[in-house]
Formats: sequence, C-alpha cells, structure tokens
Amino acid sequence: MMAGMNDSSHMHGMGAMNNGTGGGMSMMPHRHMMMHMTFFWGKNAEILFSGWPGHDNLGMYVLALVIVFVLTVVVEWLSACKFIKESSNNVAAGLVQTLMYGIRIGLAYMVMLAVMSFNAGVFLVAVAGHALGFFFFGSRAFNPSSGTGKTSDLPPLSC
Repeated sequence: MMAGMNDSSHMHGMGAMNNGTGGGMSMMPHRHMMMHMTFFWGKNAEILFSGWPGHDNLGMYVLALVIVFVLTVVVEWLSACKFIKESSNNVAAGLVQTLMYGIRIGLAYMVMLAVMSFNAGVFLVAVAGHALGFFFFGSRAFNPSSGTGKTSDLPPLSC
C-alpha cells in the first residue's frame, strides 16, 4: 500500500497521466470509486449501477444486500415452480416456459454481476439467498415429491 493512502482515500484530487497527440502529458480527472479485483469488506461499493448504493451510505448498502438476497430467492423459486398444466397447448406452454426461462436467466445474470462487485457482503447474501431459496422451493423439506418425477417447468440452473 502506498504511504498515506488507505481504503477511505481513493486518490482524491489526483489525476491520471495521459499521453496526448502533441507528445506532452495532460492531466485527466480521476473518478471517485476504484474497481476492486479482490474480495473486500465494507459498504463503499458499486453494485449493479454506477454510484449505487453510494459512498458512506449504510442504509442504501443494506437495501442493496436485501435486493440481491431477494433476487437469489426468486431465481430459486423460478427454478422450482410449476405453472404449466400437462393438458396445455404445446405452443402456449412453450411460450410460457421460454418467458419464465428468460426471466430466470436474466435475474441470475444480475446476481452474477452483483457478485462481481467483489464485495464480500454481496457474495454472502447471494449464497444465503440461493441456499434459503433452495431449502424452501427445491429441497424435500417443503416439497416431498422432489425426488420423484418432473418437479419444475424449467431445466436445472447450472453455473
């Protein structure tokens, strides 16, 4: 770590050296947040959207964690739900199945992008949400028929 720098100072006031076309060096202003490439703890993270949940805003960080948790539970619910009746029209059933699959995979990608913030709290709530969602919707605890026959309209989610 450079002398005088810690997690709370992200090179405020410093500029990046940029080689211009005239051969000289020009100063370009730096953004406030830096991109983490390793897991870190703390509420100062950008999750899914630029500037969200914000710098030094514990309430918004907790809201971001709750949203990631809910997204993972919904992904597990969609993975286990059965809306299509056996007697349904094949084309209509296929369209419903495709729509459900698209929503599930879109939400799963959003969770993946949130985890790619490398924030350890986001990672933990994503894993906890998947585990709790599986417990309620995919395990035998609340679905005794999960070991027999078709239990979902969608194929299993694979990483």
